Amino acid sequence: MSSHDRTGSRRARITKATGLGVVGALLLTGCSEEVRLGWLPTERGTTNHTDRVIDLWVNSWIAALAIGVLTWGLIIWCIVAYRRRKNETGYPRQLSYNLPLEIFYTAVPLVMVMVLFYFTDKDMSAITARDDNPDQIIDIRGKQWSWDFNYVTEDKYFAGVQAHLTGETGVPETLPTLYLPVNQSVELQLNSRDVIHSFWVPAFLQKVDMIPGKTNYITLTPQREGIFDGKCAELCGEYHSEMLFRVEVVSEAEFEQRMSELKDGQIGEEYDRNPYAESAE
Repeated sequence: MSSHDRTGSRRARITKATGLGVVGALLLTGCSEEVRLGWLPTERGTTNHTDRVIDLWVNSWIAALAIGVLTWGLIIWCIVAYRRRKNETGYPRQLSYNLPLEIFYTAVPLVMVMVLFYFTDKDMSAITARDDNPDQIIDIRGKQWSWDFNYVTEDKYFAGVQAHLTGETGVPETLPTLYLPVNQSVELQLNSRDVIHSFWVPAFLQKVDMIPGKTNYITLTPQREGIFDGKCAELCGEYHSEMLFRVEVVSEAEFEQRMSELKDGQIGEEYDRNPYAESAE
């Protein structure tokens, strides 16, 4: 056997082993819960929207990976098929254009973008749709640097104070807590008392800005009881990092109990301020 044959055989074995290793790694990691969730910070069934977001996210990555593998394969094929041969000199034969191929790689990306747009628009329309008759309406007002919760349906309110992160245990229990009843539709009316904030509960996979003078909305149905961390996701000043809160999804009976512990009435626009108007003056 010539040295050329031995080199080719050894190269084929290395390529085969590498390919098997990559496939094995993908199969093993594909079995993990993190991969099935696309490394998102939640579980299926947390709200009525989380499954939809997870599926859109994961399937988009699957499509992107398939396109990437196809593209890499075509690049490698071109490198091998059109390489300069052993007994040739100079550059390989150059092709100025290939009309069918150019039409193909123009049309295919357009179709891909249209398909992705269709599924994204369909899911976004479902996620952002408002319920005409939600079980609970809650007016959430962000402020430097805490949160006020007006339970409009129950005519109760909670006025939050700024958290102080000391590094000691027990601080999470002192954070403003938003209570939501499990398996009931909730409309969150998002308002800001001062600057732009952003309401974000990572486990819910939804984040919406809170803009002075404008009300934004999140409509969802919590489907799993538990405690979930929330925070402001918009840089809003010196103590932005301490603008934290928690969400507790509880049973209907516990929700009613929590409401009975809050003060009657609403704490609304009378405490709003507009720093942009103040600076203009």
